[in-house]
Amino acid sequence: MSDSTKATPTPESGESAGPLKRVLGTKLLLLLVVGDILGTTIYSLTGAVSAQVGGALWVPFVVAFVVAFLTAFSYLELVTKYPRAAGAALYVHRAFGVHFLTFMVAFAVMCSGITSASSAAQAFSGDYLQQVLGTGYPPVLLAIGFILVIAAVNLRGIGESAGLNAVLTVIELSGLVIVICTGLYAIFLGTADPTVAPDPGRLLEFNTETSPFIAVTSATALAFFAMVGFEDSVNMVEEVKNPVKTFPRALLLGMCVAAAVYLVIAVVTSTLVPSEELADSTAPLLLVVQAAAPWFPPVLFAVIALFAVTNTALVNMLMSSRLLFGMANERVIPRQLGSVLPSRRTPWVAILFTSGLAIIMVSFLDIASLGGTTSLLLLMVFSVVNVSVLVLRREKVEHEHFKAPTIAPVLAVVLSVFFASPLTGRPLREYAIAGILLAIGVVFWFANYAITRNKRFSPEKLNG
Repeated sequence: MSDSTKATPTPESGESAGPLKRVLGTKLLLLLVVGDILGTTIYSLTGAVSAQVGGALWVPFVVAFVVAFLTAFSYLELVTKYPRAAGAALYVHRAFGVHFLTFMVAFAVMCSGITSASSAAQAFSGDYLQQVLGTGYPPVLLAIGFILVIAAVNLRGIGESAGLNAVLTVIELSGLVIVICTGLYAIFLGTADPTVAPDPGRLLEFNTETSPFIAVTSATALAFFAMVGFEDSVNMVEEVKNPVKTFPRALLLGMCVAAAVYLVIAVVTSTLVPSEELADSTAPLLLVVQAAAPWFPPVLFAVIALFAVTNTALVNMLMSSRLLFGMANERVIPRQLGSVLPSRRTPWVAILFTSGLAIIMVSFLDIASLGGTTSLLLLMVFSVVNVSVLVLRREKVEHEHFKAPTIAPVLAVVLSVFFASPLTGRPLREYAIAGILLAIGVVFWFANYAITRNKRFSPEKLNG
C-alpha cells in the first residue's frame, strides 16, 4: 500500500478528526443535489435548446441525463474512496500527480462557475425582467448591475449568502411546481385560452435545417448544462454523515428527481408552445404559464423566475471565488488573490476578480454561448475524472466504498469527449471562450512559478 493510500482518511475517522462538522444526512444532501441541478437552464436556456433541436425538446435532456448519470458513478466511487472536500482536483492529483494538470482542472471548474453565473445574469436581464419593468432598459447594464449585487452579497459573508440561497431554492421549486401543474392541467383538461391548442405531435419534430443527429447532439451539448451541479455535492463530503452509504442514495435519487422534473417540463413546454416561439425567448417557462393558465399573473411568475436565476448566480459565484481563494492560499496563483476582508472574513480580491470576469462575459456574450461554454468546460473535467477513476483502481483503501461498474466510466469518457468535440456541431466561439479562460489559468500558473519556484500543491485545501 502506498504512502498516499495510508494517508487517506476513512469516513469514520473523518467524523472525529476532520475540522468540519458532519451534519448532512440523506434528506439534506438530497435537497442540496436537487437544488443545485435545477436553476438557470430550466428557466431560461430551454428556448436555446429548442432552437437547436426543434419540438423534440425532451430528447437532448434525456441524452444529457444519461451522460451525467454515468459520470456520477465515477464521482460516487471517488468520493466514498477519498472522502475529502476537493472534488475533481483531488481525484486528478491522486491519479496522475501532475501539478499543472491538477491546477488546470481546478481552474476549469472555477471558470465553469463564472460562465454559469454569467448566463444567469443574462437570463435575469432578459424577458423575465422586461415583464416586470417593461422595455426600454439596456439589458447589458442590467446584467452588470446584477453581477455587482451578487458580488455585494458575496462580500457580505457566507452566512448571509447561505441563508439567501435557502430562501431562493424554495422559491425556485415553487415556480417549477406552477409550470408542471398548470401545464399538465392544460394538456389533459384543456386551456382557458381557446387560441392555445396543445400539440403532442411537436414532441417528435426535429430541426429541419439540419439532420436529426446533428440537431440532437448540438442541443445535448447545450442541454448538458442542465445536469451539471451534481458534482458540487462532493465538496460537502466532510460534512456528510456516513458518506459511503449516504452519498450513493442521495446523489442518484437526486439526479433522477431533477431529470424527471426536466423531462416533464420539456414535454409540457413543447406541447403547449411552438419551438419557434421558444427559440426567440429567454423566458420560455413564462410562455408556458401564459399558454396554460392565462389567469396566472405573469409578473408574479417572472419574479419567481428572477429569484431562481439569482440563486444559480449566487451559488456559482460563491464557489468560484472560494476556489480562486484556495488556489491563492496554496501559492499556485499570485497570493494577493487570497486577500481577506478583515471585517467580514470574505476573500474580497477573489470576489472582485471573478465578478470582473463575469462582467466582461455578460458584456460581450449571449446566454447560449455562456451556457454552452459552461457545459464544454465541465465535459472536459468529467473526461479527466472518468479516466482518473480507472487509474485509481490500482490504489486500495482500508474502508469499504462504492464501486462503479467498469463500463460506466468507460462509456462516460467516450461520451464526454464526444459531446465536448466539434463533431456535435458545437459553435467554435465556445471553444474560443473556453480557450481564453484556460489561457488565463496558464498565465497564472507560469507567473506564479517564475516568481516563487514553488511546486507544492495540496488540492485537498482548494475549497478553503
